[in-house]
Amino acid sequence: MNYSYSLLHDMATDSGKSFARRDRLLEIEAKARTWWEESDVFKAEAGEKPPEQGEKFFGNFPFPYMNGYLHLGHAFSLSKLEFAAAYHRLRGANVLLPFGFHCTGMPIKASADKLAREIKMFGEPPVFDKEVEEEEEQPAAEDTSGAPPDKFKGKKSKAAAKSGGQVFQWEIMRSFGLSDSEISEFQNPEQWLKFFPPLAKEDLKAFGLGCDWRRSFVTTEINPFFDSFVKWQMRKLKAMGKIIKDVRYTIYSPLDDQPCADHDRATGEGVQPQDYTLIKMEVLPPFSSKLKPLADKNKKLFLVAATLRPETMYGQTNAWVLPDGKYGAYEINDTDVFILTERAALNLAYQNFSKIPKKTSCLLELTGSDLIGLPLKSPLSFNEVIYALPMLTILTDKGTGIVTSVPSDAPDDYMALHDLKAKPALRAKFGVKDEWVLPFDIVPIINIPEFGDKSAEKVCLDLKIKSQNEKDKLAEAKRLTYLRGFTEGTMLVGEHAGKKVQEAKPLLRSMFIETGQAIMYSEPEKRVMSRSGDECVVALTDQWYITYGEEEWRKLAEECLSNMNLYSDETRHGFEHTLSWLNQWACSRSFGLGTRIPWDPQFLVESLSDSTIYMAYYTVAHLLHEGDMYGKTTGPIEPGQMTDEVWEFIFCDGPHPKSSDIPSSILNKMKQEFEYWYPFDLRVSGKDLIQNHLTFCIYNHTAIMSKQHWPRGFRCNGHIMLNSEKMSKSTGNFRTLKQAIEEFSADATRFSLADAGDGVDDANFVFDTANTGILRLTKEISWMEEVLAAESSLRTGPASTYADRVFENEINIAVKMTEQNYANYMFREALKTGFYDLQAARDEYRFSCGAGGMNRDLVWRFMDVQTRLITPICPHYAEYVWRELLKKDGLAVKAGWPAAGTPDLTLKSANKYLQDSIVLMRKLLQKQILGSKKANKKGAPVATLTEDKLKGLVYVNEQFEGWKAECLKILQSKFDSKSRTFAPDGEIMEAFQKSSVGQATNFKQTQKLCMPFLRFKKDEAITIGPHALDLKLPFGEIDVLQENLDLIKRQLGLEEVEILSAADPDAVAKAGSLASLLSQNPPSPGNPTAIFLSR
Repeated sequence: MNYSYSLLHDMATDSGKSFARRDRLLEIEAKARTWWEESDVFKAEAGEKPPEQGEKFFGNFPFPYMNGYLHLGHAFSLSKLEFAAAYHRLRGANVLLPFGFHCTGMPIKASADKLAREIKMFGEPPVFDKEVEEEEEQPAAEDTSGAPPDKFKGKKSKAAAKSGGQVFQWEIMRSFGLSDSEISEFQNPEQWLKFFPPLAKEDLKAFGLGCDWRRSFVTTEINPFFDSFVKWQMRKLKAMGKIIKDVRYTIYSPLDDQPCADHDRATGEGVQPQDYTLIKMEVLPPFSSKLKPLADKNKKLFLVAATLRPETMYGQTNAWVLPDGKYGAYEINDTDVFILTERAALNLAYQNFSKIPKKTSCLLELTGSDLIGLPLKSPLSFNEVIYALPMLTILTDKGTGIVTSVPSDAPDDYMALHDLKAKPALRAKFGVKDEWVLPFDIVPIINIPEFGDKSAEKVCLDLKIKSQNEKDKLAEAKRLTYLRGFTEGTMLVGEHAGKKVQEAKPLLRSMFIETGQAIMYSEPEKRVMSRSGDECVVALTDQWYITYGEEEWRKLAEECLSNMNLYSDETRHGFEHTLSWLNQWACSRSFGLGTRIPWDPQFLVESLSDSTIYMAYYTVAHLLHEGDMYGKTTGPIEPGQMTDEVWEFIFCDGPHPKSSDIPSSILNKMKQEFEYWYPFDLRVSGKDLIQNHLTFCIYNHTAIMSKQHWPRGFRCNGHIMLNSEKMSKSTGNFRTLKQAIEEFSADATRFSLADAGDGVDDANFVFDTANTGILRLTKEISWMEEVLAAESSLRTGPASTYADRVFENEINIAVKMTEQNYANYMFREALKTGFYDLQAARDEYRFSCGAGGMNRDLVWRFMDVQTRLITPICPHYAEYVWRELLKKDGLAVKAGWPAAGTPDLTLKSANKYLQDSIVLMRKLLQKQILGSKKANKKGAPVATLTEDKLKGLVYVNEQFEGWKAECLKILQSKFDSKSRTFAPDGEIMEAFQKSSVGQATNFKQTQKLCMPFLRFKKDEAITIGPHALDLKLPFGEIDVLQENLDLIKRQLGLEEVEILSAADPDAVAKAGSLASLLSQNPPSPGNPTAIFLSR
């Protein structure tokens, strides 16, 4: 098999672009990995004593499913854990980062079976029809791993077109780079387990993952140790009463003939069954000629409508059908025939409403037109007979395709009935007789505050809706009334008149079902497709369930959640919402791979139920199977020795298993490993797993483990886009992890992943950022090599100059800020403060030093600090610099967090002031030069100014005075520095009017100047804090500028510059005729004014 990709070679050939920099990083990465492997640096050993706070870090990641290669989506979520673990390792913590491989469930088995079917249909190797496209490219596979992304054009073969556009599994396997002879082996599901996990491990090693690979494992019964662990967990939950057998509605795959949980779905993850009441509207004889075949004195014929609001049936005026909709008459039992859509009939067949279980029994195919005008007797309706009428907006993929009409409360019904009454041509078009429509008036049944007893009529009039075709307005009308009708409405009619709708609804629903006037019905909330390719239904199944949602258990889960660090409010709200609705979960399957339910081995444990506490298994896995992920290589322990008593002793503080023949020393070692590492500190995952896996994890830990072992933190992220577009295999906007590493190198890939974003919104992996990473890392290596080669030319001695002090301070700030960013898992910010900002400070320092040169010790400190700060994100680069350039002992990944002094924020402010002032001076210089040239052109007697003939006078006013000082004092008194808010404007103006400025005779003239100043300073204080209101800066402006006179001269290109006080008349006199510029642009604290004169 050829697993190496030709993508990069093709790109290099096509573009002629040099990949020398990238190739150098790849060479460096290979070296670094060798050094790590030689030293076993990521091997994690438990300490003898329980760890103190912060002494250990155990982080983990939901094991990926092994039916293909790892891609950048995996890498993005994983990078959050990897960066966090690397930071904790760097600062000296004992770090455990393990990694497992998930193979449980149906996707692998389904794919293997697809291959077998394709061989049976098309031969071996299969010969599919030729493509109809001109280019003979392969079709758009479901997974484009291993093929150049730009080669995928999304074409279908004829065979694929005949199969509804589904790509053949054989073609998907070819896109992996497999030969036909190798693909054939994948008919055996076990081949997938043998093939993909080792490749994933190699890709992750190339990525630089700091993993203790001794603890890796694959799931399913192929690993007998993990199989034993899952069986113990299931038996324990059952013994606690948390696994029961029950009959419940479940999303179900007819093709697989088993429930279809989230991870078994191609689309529709998170979709739940939606329960309806199915109202039976009896078709009254005599039957039309079309329905004559259904005339049977022993059977009744019903139009059935699915409703969420059975309490509104009092107000029925008619039923709605879709004129061109496809319906059928389906035999439900010995006495009832239902008219509805085939889709709804199939759902009912899986809910025990069909003559033949799980199969529909269609007696007659019909269209909606065949049903128009049918006389109906409907439960509770005040109209003894109602009729089926046409409605053009019915959706046949929801409900039964038959809709009850309650125009008093449903805006859609009101407008559709209104249209039929008002438009004779519309009635004629569908053959609707007047007597089926015109006699039927609105029946008030519910009173809603503000909307009265005909809410639909009122809201349609209020919104000026003219037709049933105004979909957006009708949606708004429904939004305004539907929920309020349920939550605030009061029944006006029937036996429950006077009761709230919320009370009446369940009572009426029960009455309907008990009296046989309705049945319960359920269907998926939205369309769900299984990984086997069929549309799922809702089935009523008798199977094993975990009792999530049980009140006492949920309270424990909520307690656990309240003590966890979730890093964002949105994540916490997601968990709280999930805990509010999550109910019993089907944990058994009959198809796929996994562990057998120990007490009912016809079933397997489904894929989201064997992955809830496996993080605990990592703590002992290396002692059980010594680095063999399949558990075949055993050490001193055999799988059969891992009894429930042994697992209980290790994980639940159970009694010492006296019946066990495992040596006590090994038992105690396993228990010690668990006690040391648990609880885990961080689990990183995509936010889509909040609604199932992560919440299951909380539930199972609270049931099985003591509080001290409950999870400490989850960090959830969004999906990742590539270059601002959705990552898609079919469009080619896709990269496997291996492709990304080969295209950009591991560290440049990690660099771009860190920059992609840290929130729960979708992030963006930008190829240009990865290429920037390649350039910046290699250029930094070259700079360090040059500096070290010319080290003797660097200035020696203590850091003494202003530039030295500023640079040393910037290094201290970078250390502190980056530490804070890593600790908060804000890796994009860590990249900014620890790499980008620090390099910018270095570049500024190089320029500021001028002829004196950089200080040797500071340069060495910069190289040391920057290397450590970037280590968690770009560890290979850092390791190379540490060892090869800086000649340091040990490994960079364990170098320790750099020490740093307390940042001097005043010095930082002073330097910002200096740099901003230089920018301002440069602008004033250009303005004055341009101004002199324009004046000269007009014939004015002004000499043309050029830089080489100029000297600069920089005027400073270090303190606000007069009315400005008074304004600032007032603002200081009215500012709350904690909340960064001011008192009301009226209060500020009152204080201003009472001040000496407000009492002055020229107040009105001054007020015009004061108001803009007050507004500016208020905004500034809200943005940067109370320092904006100080009368002077926290440093001497003249001192700062005077100390950096040489820098100012070089930056402005002037040989002579003076720093002067604007308060000194003699200094002002030096400006001569240009002194008026000081009046036009007076200096103020933080804003010097520069004037340029001919020398």
